[in-house]
Amino acid sequence: MLGGAVYVLPNLLTSGNLFFGFLCMIRSLEGQFAWAASAIFIAALFDMLDGRVARMTKGTSEFGVQYDSLCDAVSFGVAPAFMMYQFGLFDVGRLGWVACFIYMASGTLRLARFNVQSSIGKAGGDFTGLPIPMAAAAVASWVLLMDAIDSPSGGYEWLPVGVLDVVMDQGFRNIFMLFLAPALGLAMVSNFAYRSHKSFKIKGIRPFRLLVLITGLIGFLAYQTELVVFILAFGYALSGLIEGIAGWRKPIEDDEIFQSSHDDHAFDGHDEHPRAPRGDHL
Repeated sequence: MLGGAVYVLPNLLTSGNLFFGFLCMIRSLEGQFAWAASAIFIAALFDMLDGRVARMTKGTSEFGVQYDSLCDAVSFGVAPAFMMYQFGLFDVGRLGWVACFIYMASGTLRLARFNVQSSIGKAGGDFTGLPIPMAAAAVASWVLLMDAIDSPSGGYEWLPVGVLDVVMDQGFRNIFMLFLAPALGLAMVSNFAYRSHKSFKIKGIRPFRLLVLITGLIGFLAYQTELVVFILAFGYALSGLIEGIAGWRKPIEDDEIFQSSHDDHAFDGHDEHPRAPRGDHL
């Protein structure tokens, strides 16, 4: 009985990921975009937890890996695309849904590439392309920020009137999303290396100064939550591009993903490199 629970618990958490992805679409249909965007972040939390719990309980399985990937395609691919369309891109007509489709299709391709790289032991270290949960976080943070700016109690009255006039204009928002959706899609399918949380290290900052910095960030996050989340999400989305163009990190080759399944037993399940556990594409 206990052995079965070991495998059920991580998959229940994965189902939570799927539920909040679906909830994002429902709330988008109802025009409750703050709820819709928040659901994306909650889905990401469940996506992170299922992998951690699976490894802690040694409940990883091939079924869990595949189920996790399918749920991610919904929660971080379909749901953000649907939210962008409902948030205003439907006004643009065909260009709007095409931009959303590019985002969704790119996210699906990114997940497929990650799965193949995992199966042949090429998914360790840095991420190849922008991870799909972070792309979804960039979309959700934008929607959250715009919704907060629209709210009388959002706390963004300090912004210059000219800036408020621009960002509150639906035409500007639609143009921004028309570029945002395919740009995030291209980032996901790119070969730029994005740092994993495992390889992220802070050098040159003393522990006390780091503590002060984190405390200040928490205070600012409590005061202007949406703006801080937006800056962090977009900062990470741009980081791989900036580091790649600057030559700080080399692009990652991914030619092996189209290797025949009969070549060198690459996909027969007996490779010396085990499949990366679920959740590592975060």
